[in-house]
Amino acid sequence: MIRDLFWLTDAQFARLEPLLPTDTRGKPRVDDRRVISGIVHVLKSGGRWIDAPDAYGPRKTLYNRFVRWSAKGVWVDIFHALASAGGQLPTPIFRVPIEGAAPGLRVPLATDSDL
Repeated sequence: MIRDLFWLTDAQFARLEPLLPTDTRGKPRVDDRRVISGIVHVLKSGGRWIDAPDAYGPRKTLYNRFVRWSAKGVWVDIFHALASAGGQLPTPIFRVPIEGAAPGLRVPLATDSDL
């Protein structure tokens, strides 16, 4: 079965590359573009890390990179940098429920004036 895979374009990766950590120790990181594309694919699909297509490389690498960069604040820095660059924000496709709220309770989305 052929799947629709997500791949960062050259222009997209060129915007992200300067924001990526450069303080690696030990073995050099595997291809950032491939791994980030795999992470985005898993997050967009809502699937499990173990179900990521082989084209993105080892699933453990995708998971570990996501977790490590989350702990270091890399993703937040990337999102802030991209958001401050301007452009139209995409329409949210889901709402995040309040922790401990009754099932089905939805939280109003933030607007630009709330930020």
